[in-house]
Amino acid sequence: MLEMTKEEYKEFLLQGTKTGKLATVRDDGRPHVVPIWFVMDGDKLIFNTGELSVKARNMKRDPRVSLSVDDQKPPYSFVTVEGTVTFSEDPDELLHWATRIGGRYMGEDQAEAFGKRNAVKGELLVIIHSKKIIAYKDITAW
Repeated sequence: MLEMTKEEYKEFLLQGTKTGKLATVRDDGRPHVVPIWFVMDGDKLIFNTGELSVKARNMKRDPRVSLSVDDQKPPYSFVTVEGTVTFSEDPDELLHWATRIGGRYMGEDQAEAFGKRNAVKGELLVIIHSKKIIAYKDITAW
């Protein structure tokens, strides 16, 4: 098992259509984990969600999150990002980032439609500001 460099984990996070598993904290302290689609802006991870979703309500109350992304084929790798979130409801920012997310996960031919569908009132842009990153590759390599 080898620790990834910053360049390696950024490439890993942006490669293909891996989903992130986002953990937030419920008001009673229980964890809440959901899959998300995301993109990056420098060192920040960006995704969107409905403002009434459980994850949005959890993050508004407690901005601490953890995101795990893994490769499910040998020799296995993963990145875990711990940090805090901020939000934007700016329509232009929502459209820009929702379109980029759509392009990544739905394909460029669907990016614009996905962006328009998700850049509406009631949607939030969520920015994860990383505080700690754990990243390992070749977990099963000898």
